[in-house]
Amino acid sequence: MKTNYKKLISVAISLLLLVNVLLAQTETPQQKSARMKWWNEARFGMFIHWGIYSVPGGIWNGKEIPGIGEWIMNRAKIPVADYAKFAEQFNPVKFNADKWVSLAKAAGVKYIVITTKHHDGFAMFKSEASSYNIVDASPFKRDVIKELAEACAKHDMKLGFYYSQAQDWHQPGGAAAGGHWDKAQDGSMDEYIDKIVVPQVHEILTKYGPVAVLWWDTPVDMNKERAEKIHNLLKLQPNIITNNRLGGGFAGDLETPEQSIPATGIPGKNWESCMTMNDTWGFKKKDNNWKSTEKLIRNLIDIASKGGNYLLNVGPTPEGLIPDSSVVRLKEMGEWLKSYGASIYATTASPFPYLKWGRCTRKGNILYLHVFNWPNNGILNVPLKNQVNRAYLLLPDSKSTNLKVKSSGNHLSIQVPATAPNKIASVIALEIKGEPQIEAAPSFGLKGIASSSQTGATSDMAFDGKADTKWKAAADQHTGWLEADFGKPVKICAVAIQEGGSFERNIQKFSLEYKVGDQWKQVFEGKNIGEGFLRPFSTVKAREFRLNILEAQKSPFITEFQLYKDE
Repeated sequence: MKTNYKKLISVAISLLLLVNVLLAQTETPQQKSARMKWWNEARFGMFIHWGIYSVPGGIWNGKEIPGIGEWIMNRAKIPVADYAKFAEQFNPVKFNADKWVSLAKAAGVKYIVITTKHHDGFAMFKSEASSYNIVDASPFKRDVIKELAEACAKHDMKLGFYYSQAQDWHQPGGAAAGGHWDKAQDGSMDEYIDKIVVPQVHEILTKYGPVAVLWWDTPVDMNKERAEKIHNLLKLQPNIITNNRLGGGFAGDLETPEQSIPATGIPGKNWESCMTMNDTWGFKKKDNNWKSTEKLIRNLIDIASKGGNYLLNVGPTPEGLIPDSSVVRLKEMGEWLKSYGASIYATTASPFPYLKWGRCTRKGNILYLHVFNWPNNGILNVPLKNQVNRAYLLLPDSKSTNLKVKSSGNHLSIQVPATAPNKIASVIALEIKGEPQIEAAPSFGLKGIASSSQTGATSDMAFDGKADTKWKAAADQHTGWLEADFGKPVKICAVAIQEGGSFERNIQKFSLEYKVGDQWKQVFEGKNIGEGFLRPFSTVKAREFRLNILEAQKSPFITEFQLYKDE
C-alpha cells in the first residue's frame, strides 16, 4: 500500500496546531506572571543591530543615503547581487563577545537582544537553510551568535534574538516594504516561509541554549497561516517572551513603542520602548547625533516610572566594535545605576499622574522620587496624603541620609539639601504607610466634548486612562477638537497626549487652547503628536481647555488626553 506522506504530514501539523492552541489557552494569569517576572524586574535591556549593512555604513556609490543604516539596501534600491558583495567585505576581526557582555553588565543592563537576521536577509549565525550567513558567506567564518550565547551564559546575562520573519530583501519571495525593486526578489512568500524562515527560527531556538526573548519585526504581508507556522516553533522554548510584531493576529507578550515613550504609559500591558542612542539602529559612519547621558538616564527613569522597559540600541562597526560614543554613555549609565539601581530594578509604575520636578517609581511601600529639577528653596513638595515612616536620600556606596518631612493636608514637604546630590537625577526614598493616597489628574474620567465622534469612539474614551480605547472624529473630517470642561477654574501646568502606536502619526498640526470668556487663547502649537507627547508649560488657570486639531492626514483620533494640575 502506498503511503500518502503529504497527507500524514498535514494531519500531524493540524494536530500540533491544536495542541499549541490548547496549551496557549491553559496558561493562567499566574503562570504568565511567573514567566514574565524576570523581564518585569529587568527594566533595562540592550538592543544590538549588527549585520553587513555596517560595511557601507550609510554610504552607497559615494553618496550618503538618508534614513537608518540597516535599511540602506531598501532606501538606495541596491540590487540583490550588488548588496551581497558586502558579505565578502564583512570581517569583524575585533569582535569580542566577552567584552560586549562585560560592557552590558557594567552598564547595568539585564538582557541583550541581537539581530540574528535583519531585513537584508543576511544571517549572523551558521544556517543550514541558507548559505547567505556569516560563516559561509563572509571571510570571518565564525558564528557570532554562538559566541555571544556562550559569553551571556558565562556572565549570567539573558539573551534574546531579533529575527525578521517577513521582510527579506535577499531571498526570493521575501516581503519588502514598498515592493520589490529587483527581479531576483520575486517568488513565493509561502515558499520563503517554509524553506527559510521556519528552518532558521528552528535553528535559533535549538542551537544556542535558553532564548529569553524572540523579537519579530515589520509583519509585511504576513497572514495567519504564515504566522502560525512560525508561532508553533515557540514550543521549543516554553519560557520565551515574544513581542507583538509577528503578524497574523498573534499579540505576543509585549507592546513595542519605537523611538518614543508613551505619554501616559500603556496601563495593563507589558511594554518596552526600543530607542537609539543617535539617529540610527545599524551603524552609520556620519551619524554623530548622540543623545547625552543625561537624556538616556532620564529616559530610563521616565520609562520605568510608567511601568515599561528601556531597550537601548548599539550599532557595532564592521570591525566588530561598539562605537566609543556608545561605550562612554553606557558606562556612565552604569555608574548612575550603581548608586540608584534600587529605584529602577523590580519597580512598578508611579502612582502619581504627573510630577513637575521629576518622576516616581514604586517598590511596595517605598516610593522612589527621581528629582530632575532640584528645588531652589530647599523644600520638595509632593502631592501625597499618606503618613511617612521615613524619608531619605539614596547616595553612592549604599549610604543614605534621613530627611525631615512635614505633612500639610494633601501635600508633603520634604526638607532637602541646598545642592542636588546628583546633577542628572537625585533620588529620595519615601517609606509610606498604606496604599498611596493621591488625587487623579483633573481630566481623568471626564466625559469630554468633541467636534464630532464615531460610534464606539466617543470623547470620554480620551479621558479614561485606557490604552485600547480612543476618541475618533467623523470619518470625513481632517480637523476637529476635543474639550475638557472641569466645571471650575483649575491651574494646569502640563499635558499628555497619545495619538496611538509608534507608527500612528496622523495629526500634522494642532494647538492646546484655554477659554477666557468667549474666546479661545493658545497655550502652544505643535506639529506631531504620536504616542509620546508630554509637555509642561507655564501654569494657566482656566475652566475649559481644548486640543484643537488643525491638520490631519485622515480622520483624527486620540487615545489619551490628560491635563495635569500645578501642585
